[in-house]
Amino acid sequence: MWLFIQNQILGMNWLNEWVGTLLSLLGLDLESRLGGSLQFFIYDVIKITILLCVLIFLISYTQSYFPPERSRKILSRFDGLTANIISALLGTVTPFCSCSSIPLFMGFTSAGLPVGVTFSFLISSPMVDLGSLVLLMSIFGSKVAIVYVIFGLVIAVVGGGIIEKLGMEKYVEDFVKNAQLSNIESECLLQSDRLLFSKEQVAETLKKVFPYILVGVGIGAFIHNWIPENWVASVLGSDNPFGVVLATLIGIPMYADIFGSIPIAEALLGRGAQLGTVLSFMMAVTTLSFPSLIMLKRAVKPQLLATFIIICTIGIILVGYIFNILQTVIS
Repeated sequence: MWLFIQNQILGMNWLNEWVGTLLSLLGLDLESRLGGSLQFFIYDVIKITILLCVLIFLISYTQSYFPPERSRKILSRFDGLTANIISALLGTVTPFCSCSSIPLFMGFTSAGLPVGVTFSFLISSPMVDLGSLVLLMSIFGSKVAIVYVIFGLVIAVVGGGIIEKLGMEKYVEDFVKNAQLSNIESECLLQSDRLLFSKEQVAETLKKVFPYILVGVGIGAFIHNWIPENWVASVLGSDNPFGVVLATLIGIPMYADIFGSIPIAEALLGRGAQLGTVLSFMMAVTTLSFPSLIMLKRAVKPQLLATFIIICTIGIILVGYIFNILQTVIS
């Protein structure tokens, strides 16, 4: 039953077969590079778009019960490591890209929450949201998805804890500390308001994310059918001990969310890259993209920004190597 859910409902293998049948009827050879690329592109774009709309609607509906002020009240009840854990878990029900999480991070910081707690939220939000868990299951299976989320939460909790221990509060810009947090109680929303909010979030997020899905799937289709398998394996496979480091550094300049990065990771894995290497690439793309770092630079001083980048980079690289070691166990 679980394999059916993973392959036919989440993975939509039936859709891949339909796309292949349609292209064959149009006279395309699916074994050719062009035919294989078109099948990969059309199938992945449709599948990811469907999952994206369903997941955003469900997650946005959940978010309607947790506006910023209510989330702040929840976090303020805890302190120490517990606060970091709760903050990281709260990040799993927030928007998908790092840029969307920074305004909430700023709001929580201005509300007086410890900077380490808010950074646990900022790390976990783009890296391990609920959408990533479902989509990872559809591509890599449940074991890989669950371990990925666990490691992502560990990076968020440990990273926030380190920032707290280093006393980095003084490196937050003054305008962030003095900003006001919006106070909209979720109890004021009617059921129709929540449904409307969820629909609006689907439309808004799809409009923002869809171009990156097209780019990500396009790159994935190119890698999957045009890049020689032995070349990918030699650069990102087990024979290259620096493959994880290279994949992480390649991922940082890119900007995409989990939905744009997974097709690239899927194609790399299919061409011989190691599992931990492609997952490190995904983590770097979603957590340390240049646009999000530019936004964060406006809110924090260089010392805190550098600490955040170093902690996340080291954590992502370590997770990649651990995944590579465990690859035969969890895949």
